[in-house]
Amino acid sequence: MPATVIVGLQWGDEGKGKTTDFLAEQVAMVVRYQGGDNAGHTVVTGDEVFKLHLVPSGVLYPHITSVIGTGVVVNPATLITELDMLSGRGIDVSRVRVSRSAHVIMPYHVALDRANEARLAGSKVGTTGRGIGPAYGDRAWRIGLRMEDLLDREVLRTRISQVIPDKNLLLGNMGAEAFSVDALVDQAAAWGDRLAAHIDDATWLVQAALARGEHVLLEGAQGTLLDLDHGSYPYVTSSNPVAGGACTGGGIGPLQVDEVMGVMKAYATRVGSGPFPTELTDAIGLGIAERGHEVGTTTGRPRRVGWFDAVPLRYAVAVNSVSSIMLNKLDILSGLPTLRLGVGYEVDGRRLDHWPSSAQAIERAVPIYEDFPGWEEPIHAVRSLADLPENARRYLTALEDLAGVPIVLVSVGPERTQTIERAWRPMRHRSGVALS
Repeated sequence: MPATVIVGLQWGDEGKGKTTDFLAEQVAMVVRYQGGDNAGHTVVTGDEVFKLHLVPSGVLYPHITSVIGTGVVVNPATLITELDMLSGRGIDVSRVRVSRSAHVIMPYHVALDRANEARLAGSKVGTTGRGIGPAYGDRAWRIGLRMEDLLDREVLRTRISQVIPDKNLLLGNMGAEAFSVDALVDQAAAWGDRLAAHIDDATWLVQAALARGEHVLLEGAQGTLLDLDHGSYPYVTSSNPVAGGACTGGGIGPLQVDEVMGVMKAYATRVGSGPFPTELTDAIGLGIAERGHEVGTTTGRPRRVGWFDAVPLRYAVAVNSVSSIMLNKLDILSGLPTLRLGVGYEVDGRRLDHWPSSAQAIERAVPIYEDFPGWEEPIHAVRSLADLPENARRYLTALEDLAGVPIVLVSVGPERTQTIERAWRPMRHRSGVALS
């Protein structure tokens, strides 16, 4: 079986947790391929609500092996807390695995992240303060700790002793407290003792599953517009949420991916700083935010809300080679008399139909809208496209036409059962290519 990649098509918070949970019943393994505990996936199962930050959403199924891949930066304290929470709620976590090669977020990474944001003040990027960027920075500098290092106290002491003088110097210059080598070694070694049973060679786990003919689902965090290389830089995350990141962070090759499912909401949101052309700061935006419970899973910060923007959608579909789409939170738009859909930008007096590479240009963008009539009736109980209100179907058709790929799943509520499913999903069947 090939691999399926789930990727966010907006600024994150698109509902990838529900998408993964909905599809996971059909797969054997779910792999988280990038990001850290700056991301949060909320999964609703009946009366149960699970907020996950590191463990893949598929953990709620007992048959699934959940893998935290090499491309993830892991805060061991967060991971331990999450495993304990899941165990305490009756979820078996014995099949959770974390890559030996995943990099570790150390306490000094968190301190540096927060101190730097405080120093930037009004120009801050809007990070979650979880140490994600500094941890990825150390990975690029080749001075980071990996999960396997937690299992060897001598390695820990050597590597921490090498980096801590510079870290303390930086922290001191920003008015933050210094760290002790001994305390860090003790803390990291304790993490290693607690997590030893979960640390494994994730790449070979994934490759072995594919070789056995099992279906592997790769789950991204954040969204395309927050991608380090392809997003609205510098207001981006520190990794690659795009589908290509699933190959590097999940340990697979491009020919092993046969489906890329993009996930988007029926409107737009973003958390933190950065340009947001279709942002709503009026009562309509406030109402959408309240009905959609638009609060960050990880940070608790209110999400900024806006009309759906098709300009970055076309870009996201292209850079991810999206084959199908799941649309979430269509039900939140019920009751609005008119829906606005951003179809282009005016920048410096010129119309743009393509996502500009410049964040400065995006900041100057004035959205060009097409208006659609809304619908009054609630749609939480609808289970087929034909039973949706006519105006809801028109809105869906417009989104699908602008995306250029089919919307195959439509969510009309937070639970698994509140999903409209088409009977097919397009995949790239390549004749003559061996996938085993």
